[in-house]
Amino acid sequence: MMLMRTDPFREFDRLTQQLFGTATRPASLQMDAYRADDTFVVHFDLPGVDPESIDLGVERNVLTVRAERRSPAPENAELIAAERTTGTFSRQLFLGESLDTDRIDAAYDNGVLTLRIPVAEQAKPRRIEISGGTGGPKQIKG
Repeated sequence: MMLMRTDPFREFDRLTQQLFGTATRPASLQMDAYRADDTFVVHFDLPGVDPESIDLGVERNVLTVRAERRSPAPENAELIAAERTTGTFSRQLFLGESLDTDRIDAAYDNGVLTLRIPVAEQAKPRRIEISGGTGGPKQIKG
């Protein structure tokens, strides 16, 4: 015989945590982003997600990431514990005009989706040659 404590609000608390997240388990996709030289890099944590369920899209400099994590238990199985969040997750990033959204590279490895977005050529620093004066043309860093 097993004695279990009954909590009438447990299911309500579980649903609230899934919708709004908690400090230890947020409802949105967790990410890190940084710039390395001429590339903007974003890492999304997607453990247990089938790579086939990941959908990436860019429209008007808005990057949308969608992924689905399904329950590993068969439909007819008796669920004993369900602490891992399942369902569809999505996140949108507003990308600046200085990024080349036509050349985004995406890779999924060990539960982490990594996006590499190059900085657009027109946004990179360049030298501008000026003429006039004595001594011929000179360059000024622009």
